[in-house]
Parts: sequence; structure tokens; C-alpha cells
Amino acid sequence: MYVVIMAGGSGTRFWPRSRRRLPKQFLNIVGERPLLRAAVDNAVGSSGDRSCVLVVAGTSHQPLVEQCLPDVPRANLLYEPVGRNTAPAIGFACVEIARREPHAVAAVLPSDHVIGDPVALRAALAAAAAAAADGAIVTIGIQPTRPETGYGYIARGDQIAVHGGQPIYRVSSFVEKPKREVAERYLAAGNYFWNAGMFVFRVDVMLAAIRAHMPELARGLDQLAALGGGDDAALARLYPQLPAQSIDFGVMERVDNVAMVPANFGWSDVGSWAALPEVAALDSNRNVVAGDTVLVDCAECVVDARGGRLVALVGCRDLVVVDTEDAVLVVPRERSQEVRQVLAELERNGRTNLL
Repeated sequence: MYVVIMAGGSGTRFWPRSRRRLPKQFLNIVGERPLLRAAVDNAVGSSGDRSCVLVVAGTSHQPLVEQCLPDVPRANLLYEPVGRNTAPAIGFACVEIARREPHAVAAVLPSDHVIGDPVALRAALAAAAAAAADGAIVTIGIQPTRPETGYGYIARGDQIAVHGGQPIYRVSSFVEKPKREVAERYLAAGNYFWNAGMFVFRVDVMLAAIRAHMPELARGLDQLAALGGGDDAALARLYPQLPAQSIDFGVMERVDNVAMVPANFGWSDVGSWAALPEVAALDSNRNVVAGDTVLVDCAECVVDARGGRLVALVGCRDLVVVDTEDAVLVVPRERSQEVRQVLAELERNGRTNLL
């Protein structure tokens, strides 16, 4: 099985540590490894074969990818001249894999999520690969632990197979991010799972689905396939013409051969600073701290003080404080998603050096 790591995200919600030149997936947000490095290790094991790993990233981040993943073959590092959402990125990887093995199974995984139990992840991927070999397009559904409104959901249908003791289910439907009361109903129903953006399929099956439901993208991928690789100028000319669309909307919500493997491997998308207490070590007052800090009578705060100076807090609750060399962020944890508004304001004021 090939493993495709999607590393083209911008990580704007982790500003000011995450920037355009150094987005979230290249940072050690949790633990000592960059998230991209951890994603590869989680998928294939710390000593697993890297020749089956492909990474899709932006051209501007090529030095970061190669520094982060020196053990992944350079031929497996695919660079998008511009970001065009997940459907073109996945199609790009499928074209490259099909050139090597036309009927190979591939797993597509995000580069910036946290996995608590990598062994359980690999077990779920193995079950999904078995189902994918039979022609299904498989998604991984995460058992929900709370009525989360920030994730899309997958409605589980009838069981259709068992692989390695792992039941495989038909997907009844994909559901967009719900309101609170709807998310509570999903949690109570027991047959709704979080959509983690993980997919497993045979590359010929995915390319056929793209041809059936995204013909414009299919034509563009045919042109990329005709290049045979190595023609950067032609890639730079063709890639911006591909339709910018997500694989969820373009393919997954339209095909009828979608299956799901339910899983629980300590998954978090670490979508903002507020999510760190779910996945990082906590002190005795449930604070998450990094760098040079002093906290007095503080609880449930996230403090990242890796900007080169001491950061001290007194009497604070539920606060996010991030200090870098050129910017400081202070925001209530419950409003940490709104950091995007800061970036929009900086953009409007022409302060792009801070983005």
C-alpha cells in the first residue's frame, strides 16, 4: 500500500507560530517532531519502508519538506505550483502511483493531525486497504466522544464485510458541520462518526471516479500523466488550470461504492490553539506550556513562549498566549478560532511580512 501525505495546508489558526513560509505541518506543535514527520512515522512505523510514502506539498515549501523527510525518496515528493484543494492534489498523487502500479492501493492522510495510537491507525488502514482492494473507496470514521460542531460527520450504513476482525460498513451519507443540537443527536444515535479526511482506495478506482464526476479534472490529470514527470515548466503551466475543489464534494459525496472503517486511535485535527489540551501534556492546573514561562494562579491556559523571552501570567483562566520573535497573540481559548480575523486585518493593512 502506498501512503500519500497531504502537506499543502497553511495552518492559519496557529498564527503567530504558523506562517506562510512555515505552516503548521512543519512545526512541533505537539511533542518534539514536526507534525509532517510524525504523520509519516505514524502511517508506516518509525522504521517502516519510506519508498511507499508520497508527499504532496507546495513548491515554496520544498526545502522544508526535504529537511523534514530526508528518508523519503526525492522522486516521491510531489510539489504543487499552486494549491488547488484536495481533489487535484489527490489526483496528482494517483497519476504518479498509477505510473508505477496502475492498480495499487493508496491511503491518503493529512499531514497536520495528531494520532495517539499509531498501531491502531495502521490496523485501521490495513482493514481499509483490504476493502479497497475489492474496489471500494474507503474512509476512516472516528468514534465521536463529544457533540463536536467543528467536524463533518459520516453516517454509517449496513455492515458489508469484515477484514482482520474489523467490520466494514457502507456509508449512508456525509454530513456537513452540524449545529450543537444536531451534533448531540448524532452522538446519541451512535451511528455517526467524525470525518477525519482519511481515504483508502485503488488508484484506478479513484481515477475512474474522478473521470465520472469531475471530467474537467480528469482531462487535466490526463495531461499531467502525458508529461511523464520531470517537466516542471509544463506542470507550472497546467496545474493552475485544474479545478479547485475538495475530494469530499467532487467525489466522495457522489459515488456509491463508499465504505467506512470505524476507528478510535486518539485522533485530533488540532484545529486551533484551544485544542492543545486534548493532545499535549498538562501541568497540575491543566495548563499547556512550552518555552520559558512562569504561571501563578493560572488554570486551563495554553502558553507557548518560544519567542526567546520569559512570559509570565498571573491569575489567568482559559487564555491562549503565544509569543514569537515578532508577534504576540493573546486570546480567550473559546475564541482562538478567530485568529483568522487578525490575519485578515494584517492583510488589509499590507503587513504581509507577518503572515
